[in-house]
Amino acid sequence: MDQGQALLDALGEWEGFEVTGVERREGDPDEIHVSLKPREGVPLYCNCCGRACERVHEHVQRTVRDLPLFDAITYLEITIYRVWCEHCGGPKRMRIDWLADQQRVTNRLAESVIYLCSQLSIQHVAKFYRLHWHTVKRIDKRALKARLDPADFSDVRVIGMDEFALHKGHRYATVVVDPIRKRVLWVGPGRDRAAVRKFFEQLGPEQCERIEAAVMDMHPAFTLEVEKHCPNARIVYDLFHVIAKYSREVVDRVRVDQANALRHDKAARKVVKASKWLLLRSPRNTSRAQRVRLQELFDANTPLMIAYMLREDLKALWSHRDPDEARGFWEEWYQRAMESGVAAIRRFAERIKAFVPGILAHAEFPLHTSLIEGINNKIKVIKRMAYGFRDDEYFFLKIRAAYPGNAR
Repeated sequence: MDQGQALLDALGEWEGFEVTGVERREGDPDEIHVSLKPREGVPLYCNCCGRACERVHEHVQRTVRDLPLFDAITYLEITIYRVWCEHCGGPKRMRIDWLADQQRVTNRLAESVIYLCSQLSIQHVAKFYRLHWHTVKRIDKRALKARLDPADFSDVRVIGMDEFALHKGHRYATVVVDPIRKRVLWVGPGRDRAAVRKFFEQLGPEQCERIEAAVMDMHPAFTLEVEKHCPNARIVYDLFHVIAKYSREVVDRVRVDQANALRHDKAARKVVKASKWLLLRSPRNTSRAQRVRLQELFDANTPLMIAYMLREDLKALWSHRDPDEARGFWEEWYQRAMESGVAAIRRFAERIKAFVPGILAHAEFPLHTSLIEGINNKIKVIKRMAYGFRDDEYFFLKIRAAYPGNAR
């Protein structure tokens, strides 16, 4: 063997094969074609059962892609034996450790593609390696499925559930996470009971019984399915969603009603109408000037002040760790709400009574959906990187791969 072929052998490391020829084709882009054949005397093994074979049935030619050599696209022209396997009872392809069956790229090129797909979009990876977009996607999707499926739920005791926009046009998907290990357990299209039920069917009856708590917003489908499948789980309603509901149904409603009541005073009406985002802002995130504006607004409008203050007091309910103290705080807040004289506040207090057990459960299970909100933001980033996904299954695998979970 000359020095050039020895160099290619060292660079290529095509175990069990030797270089029989090299051709460089100039062009845009440049290509290197390396011809390979099995080494003499190397044992042959069946690709199906892995047993040694003595007889070669026939040989076939295959062309596959490898990592670039010297910045040129590298093609391997491989002579592959089909061996006669006595155990399998017929001709089978010889086992090649660096080339998976039915694949048109070597294992190391596939591994490099998989790594880059975790950092870049498919489009960029395909352009970098000059591979077809669908080839890159197929490699990455197959690797994700092999790594993530089947999911192991054996150590899951607490779950968090939320929804996110899948596509435009009010199409949604549901995401289920383990908030303790920061791991995405399951993603599925839809947000109704039938869609959510698929997760619990995958979880299985025995594992469902081990679930101790489920944190979520007040979406009925989530609550009903958890109650149906997880008899030992406590429903925990998240602070963010309850307060967001209060802001929409109470603070914003009172602001609009008060603005409508000031039709005769255009200047005062404009001040109230323009206060929406100031009222929705948390007090700790307001500047000194904004606090002055709030005080002036409250001095002129008592219902708005009552709605604002009761919202801030309601947030304190989630700070209690003693169930009895939490219930006492709720009963006091409810009494104040009913005595406020503001119709929107009274309506909210009556509606929220059905969810009080789940709100008070936070005292025993101090869980929240902030992790899920962070995941939802990451989902948006994943979509933007890929310029959208047409394959929902692949998209859901990418989400799960982004949050594989922390070690205990």
